[in-house]
Amino acid sequence: MQPFRYLRARDEEAALESGRAAGAMFIAGGTGLVDLLKLGVERPTTLVDVSALPDAAIEETPAGIRIGALARNSDVAYHPLVQRHLPVLSQALLSGASAQLRNMATVGGNLLQRTRCSYFRDVAWRCNKRQPGSGCSALDGENRMHAVLGVAGGAADQCIAVHPSDMCVALVALDAIVHTRGAPGERAIPIADLHLAPRAHPEIETVLAPGELITSVTVPVTPLAARSHYVKVRDRASYAFALASAAVAIELRGRVVRAARVALGGVATKPWRSPEAERALVGRPATRASFEHAAAAALAAAQPRAQNRYKVDLAQRVIVRALAAATTGKAT
Repeated sequence: MQPFRYLRARDEEAALESGRAAGAMFIAGGTGLVDLLKLGVERPTTLVDVSALPDAAIEETPAGIRIGALARNSDVAYHPLVQRHLPVLSQALLSGASAQLRNMATVGGNLLQRTRCSYFRDVAWRCNKRQPGSGCSALDGENRMHAVLGVAGGAADQCIAVHPSDMCVALVALDAIVHTRGAPGERAIPIADLHLAPRAHPEIETVLAPGELITSVTVPVTPLAARSHYVKVRDRASYAFALASAAVAIELRGRVVRAARVALGGVATKPWRSPEAERALVGRPATRASFEHAAAAALAAAQPRAQNRYKVDLAQRVIVRALAAATTGKAT
């Protein structure tokens, strides 16, 4: 591990000032960053500890449910407001990592998880995210876990790792807004715009400026959010990334779909919103045939590689299961 300077921020202004330094990184729960520090993947010159800042509240506001960036994943998942109004978010959080990690991990840290694979974690292999321009070992290597969406065009030869967060997939389906402070001032960023596909610069994963700090997330309380569900398929019952997951939110008029949101995890280089699936649902009856039609639309542009072709069919099945559960209120 490379030596670094450690600073514990006493307030938000001090955190922002320290975070502007070259090579500085923020740390709170540390569940992802500490692991990458030990592996020699992340090599900051300064760690700015923001865990003492008062940004952990979960409260109802006129704009929706505000969740502080330092709220622990477990606290969010079990909070009555979240369970009542945002069931898909609670389900997604409880499907991630392990109970011990959820007790430490924060919302801000979850939003900023690195998109990664085994080649990213092992510094002996080529990885454009660690060393831009070095190549991607996954392209012709072990790519069973890798992305089938978001790998077209300029991204095709840069990175095919999947974004690991379950929470972010749910937030995309809920049209959440991420609030930040930093050099650009205060910003309100739609969650769907926060993460970047790996095009010319795969090492840059979000639209955040250096030293910009996430302060909170606002999730609108809507009829869509109330009828929402998360389904995750993985190799193990816990502590495993998704092979494919779906967060859906749906509003019905009778048995006809009035509005829908479909987001995917485990299959793309960022939390993946599928407007194709949403368009295929709206105005159609809430039936299995409609759900299968929407699932096919969501994966129509998939570009699998040799070992991950199974993900196309798996992701479609996950979408159908999530939609069926959201419309009936029963897990499948």
